[in-house]
Amino acid sequence: MTQQATNRQTIGEATSDGGLLVVAQWEAKAGDADSVAEILRGFLPEAQSEPGVKLFLISRAKDNPAQFLFYELFRDEAAFKAHQESAHFKNYIAAQALPLLAKRERTQYALI
Repeated sequence: MTQQATNRQTIGEATSDGGLLVVAQWEAKAGDADSVAEILRGFLPEAQSEPGVKLFLISRAKDNPAQFLFYELFRDEAAFKAHQESAHFKNYIAAQALPLLAKRERTQYALI
């Protein structure tokens, strides 16, 4: 799973003026982890190119490849909402990935 900052900016640049941080943890159903990873490979570049996305990282656990961690920094709440309403979110995440998950948790944070 590739991990890169949006528009090749540094983390310091991405976080300098705050934003809405969303951390999500997924666990794929037994036998579906590789399918989820493949879906996310298609989704990630599109999510990273959204205008309101400052940073978007997806990782896969080394000790349990069924677990995925998302670290998403949005300009604001409106950018997060636009992300969830995007065609690529609906296609890759809602339609393809979510049915393959045993667990999905999300938490929102404000940067300090």
